[in-house]
Amino acid sequence: MFPIDFFWRAAARWPDNIAIDAPEGTLRYEALAAQVAALAAALVALDPAPQSRVAICAKNSAEHIAALLAVLACGKVWVPLNPQSTRPEIRRIVDATEPSILVLDGACAELLDGAPGARIHTGTAPQHEATIAALAARHAGAPRPSFALPPDATQAIKFTGGTTGAPKGVMQPYRAWLANIANQIHAWGFDAHERYVVAAPITHGTSTYVLPILAQGGCHVVLPAAGAEAVRTAFRERGGTTCFMPPTLVYMLMALPGASRADFPRLRRLIYGGAPMPSEKIREVRAFFGPVLGTTYGQTEAPQILTVMLPEDFEDERNWAAVGRTAWFSDVAIMAPDGRLLPAGEVGEVVARGDLLMTGYWRLPEKTAETLVDGWLHTGDRGLIDERGYLYLKDRLKDMVITGGFNVYPVDVENALGQHPAVHECAVFGVPDDKWGEAVQAAVQLRPGRHATEAELIAFVRERLGPVQTPKHIHFHEALPRSPVGKVLKSAVRELAMAATATS
Repeated sequence: MFPIDFFWRAAARWPDNIAIDAPEGTLRYEALAAQVAALAAALVALDPAPQSRVAICAKNSAEHIAALLAVLACGKVWVPLNPQSTRPEIRRIVDATEPSILVLDGACAELLDGAPGARIHTGTAPQHEATIAALAARHAGAPRPSFALPPDATQAIKFTGGTTGAPKGVMQPYRAWLANIANQIHAWGFDAHERYVVAAPITHGTSTYVLPILAQGGCHVVLPAAGAEAVRTAFRERGGTTCFMPPTLVYMLMALPGASRADFPRLRRLIYGGAPMPSEKIREVRAFFGPVLGTTYGQTEAPQILTVMLPEDFEDERNWAAVGRTAWFSDVAIMAPDGRLLPAGEVGEVVARGDLLMTGYWRLPEKTAETLVDGWLHTGDRGLIDERGYLYLKDRLKDMVITGGFNVYPVDVENALGQHPAVHECAVFGVPDDKWGEAVQAAVQLRPGRHATEAELIAFVRERLGPVQTPKHIHFHEALPRSPVGKVLKSAVRELAMAATATS
């Protein structure tokens, strides 16, 4: 069985259900299945070789979803390209993966200028270049391509975000996609009444929800534009029930003028990921939206859902600092530097094994051997598992600050600092220090209209955590630097802090 088979079965079971609700209209399962089959045949006609790569660089759209499904339907490998990235970075990925076919929209044409590969455009296209619509029409009625590949064959090559180092191409196999689909459906209870609001880019974490929703006969609600207002409108006027988004977007929804819970009448699952949510923020979000908040922990190397925190898990405040308990098809454990698995309550590296794992990094065997050891994925995260099975993350191994011989986990300091009423978001990190080895510092973005001094925030943290974990210096930002998907770029924040320190 392959991941795309979930979609084919759903199309047979719910042919008249709406699969995609986009600004340009709705698309029912029967019609989407016909389009996907035609596009898959077109891809094979362009390049008959199985496991050849197809790169997609486009904003969210119905045709983007159809193109992704077509790649999955013909035994090829999906390479997502972030349309918010830079031309050099896009070209680096294209040169590394050598896709024979490029799917793009007009806004991404410049990013792919000069890149090799046959071009297929969503929407309109320049003269003599193909469009999704034209290819689907040309191959209408073609039989679905067939292929035979093992469970470890690559379904996608997704590049890590690069916020903590050079991006690497993660080879996600068929078995990992199958495990993710089963995990998502089991965890969230998706059904045929689901209307998933496509708020985050399909090229990133949203892709892990495409097939789970479709497998159950649900609908993807595509937005006419990005941003909090478009998301609110989708929930208020288009019946949105579920969404995955970064915490920053959750906060933006609550801050919209006149925003209230009534704007989200059918919301039942608000899933956040990509960054932690401090305890005080969790309190605010639950007070606003009700008991619908959930989160998952995973990595590109183990997509999306190694552990899951369900809304009922958030009823106990002890769990607010956790990222949930192990999902299906995975083992999650804590490992000491010598390879011993540690008992409950002890801090070490988070490791995982099971079907959800990648097979390795694209053309980086040495990096693969460092990360996959004796069947365990070394996540690079530090944490502990309590006696109830909840995973608590401390921080990235390389983010841990050793100051004066003491280990300081930035997430602990961020949680404390985030409790201050003036703090909107913060990032804590270490910088070299002649006296302490490393000094704890923080960068802060204040809430609009609120004020706090450095001395006030330092005293606030010291009262809660003591002197060792208290930042020696706090840098104020009107807006913290972020990646295209909303993650705070801790490496950029640290570099700005070190530059400011050097010139002071």
